[in-house]
Amino acid sequence: MWMSFLTRSVLENATSYAEAKTLLSDTKLLAPAYFILGGNRSGEASIITRSRTQNLNPLELDVKQGRWYVLETNYDHWKMPLFLDDRRTPAMKCMNQTTQANISIKTIYDVLSTKPVLNKLTTYTTLMQVSQGKLESFIRACPSPCMPW
Repeated sequence: MWMSFLTRSVLENATSYAEAKTLLSDTKLLAPAYFILGGNRSGEASIITRSRTQNLNPLELDVKQGRWYVLETNYDHWKMPLFLDDRRTPAMKCMNQTTQANISIKTIYDVLSTKPVLNKLTTYTTLMQVSQGKLESFIRACPSPCMPW
């Protein structure tokens, strides 16, 4: 299945976080993909890293292990990112400095606006808050000096 059709179907038809997670994890795809899924209850968030046929090494929130957020920068979370394009380390540093107590739409936007998380290839940023039915998208530009990727 095409990722866009699957995503739309899940958004229109899934009635729970668990159902959405199962559909995104188990449906055969045309190509590999990352799905970042958040629910409307505390503790409902995961990164689903997909091959065409499998869910590879899923990552879920686990506050007991200190994982109060999940973060994806288009590199498999269990592998080191390409040294020329390590956006994960700066993003994690920003998240940890922000702290769980101070997370909001504004502070997430700030994290996503931090260079090199924001770079010349960033075209837009979308922020969603499921519990409030909130969806905001912003066309982005990275003022110089800015990494090309």
